[in-house]
Amino acid sequence: PLLRMPTVLDFDNKRSYFRTQHRRRDARCDPIRLKVRRSEVFMDSYHQLRARTAEELKAKIYIQFQGEEGIDAGGVVKEWFNTLAQQIFNPNYALFTQAGGKACTYHPNPMSYVNREHLQYFYFTGRIIGKAIYDGHVLEAFFTRGFYKHMLGMKVHPADLEAFDPEYFSNLRWALENDITDVLDLTFTAESDEFGVQKTTDLIENGHNIAVTEENKRQYVQLMCEHKMTHSVKAQIDAFLQGLHEIVPPTLLSIFDDKELELLISGLPDIDIEDLRANTDYHNYTANSDQIVWFWNALRDFTQEQKAWFLQFATGTSRVPLEGFKGLVGMRGPQKFSIHRAFGDDRLPSAHTCFNQLDLPEYTTEENLREKLLTAVLEGHEGFGFA
Repeated sequence: PLLRMPTVLDFDNKRSYFRTQHRRRDARCDPIRLKVRRSEVFMDSYHQLRARTAEELKAKIYIQFQGEEGIDAGGVVKEWFNTLAQQIFNPNYALFTQAGGKACTYHPNPMSYVNREHLQYFYFTGRIIGKAIYDGHVLEAFFTRGFYKHMLGMKVHPADLEAFDPEYFSNLRWALENDITDVLDLTFTAESDEFGVQKTTDLIENGHNIAVTEENKRQYVQLMCEHKMTHSVKAQIDAFLQGLHEIVPPTLLSIFDDKELELLISGLPDIDIEDLRANTDYHNYTANSDQIVWFWNALRDFTQEQKAWFLQFATGTSRVPLEGFKGLVGMRGPQKFSIHRAFGDDRLPSAHTCFNQLDLPEYTTEENLREKLLTAVLEGHEGFGFA
């Protein structure tokens, strides 16, 4: 029944159901024992696990770091997962790229083929993420909203592009909001630069001969978003998903949405609202404005889960910087959380994740602000809308 109505339950209940289902599938294989070099944890783990079946990988795993004493009672395997998660994003492997200039959010690299075995590495990475989920280990690994949607078999939306490529997203939004007749000279193609070589790809059949017009521009925007976030890295995504779904069945993952999947992989963060408030800038508001006082009151009353949703909504990820919110990063480097005055009492708050920016309308009552803020956060307001 839960698989048919996943939206009616909160994250904790879904996670409990998920773990119960996994326990029913517990492997009966012998434990796996790995001995790895800390400096070569990715390659050593890859070579020692690549021949293991999916069923074998579900067994208990014990880790020893070469040259280090220590009996693995659980702490060493946790450290192994965390060290491995860091190496997955090692630029020397070229598997993932930073999204939107943010150093903590990643998307598959369309040029990962510079590494000859890149698809085998994506398959291995999918298995490792699946193993962490299966065993209940949280990882310091954060991906783009689009990539979480791929893990769930969901279609990407143009709003997902903002955190992935904010400047290009801004250009597309301008095209949607303005008449482009005799202004833009575009065709249904995508251009890319691969190591100095210009490459042109048709978005639809014969796309290089089809002009983008006021009438078909919405189709162009959707196709371009799918190209950038999906089709240009389809082989990488497919290899990753093959590994992931060997360990965690897609039917079980499907009870989560993309925001919940991030929390399943990376854990519910401990969010210090007072630290966030101390590191917030205001534009056309002050710290004493009624709307700002109401906003912080509302945020303090959020549950831990709702605070995580808010952080995803405003910054694009539930990750709290190690040094606290003074360490927030935007697309141009260090970027504090900021709240900007917006107009329209009937509108929902909106966010620009690349700038860690919340646009908060000038609501006239605290009750209205609370209602609109919670609605925006829980629905994951889509930024700019079209079907």
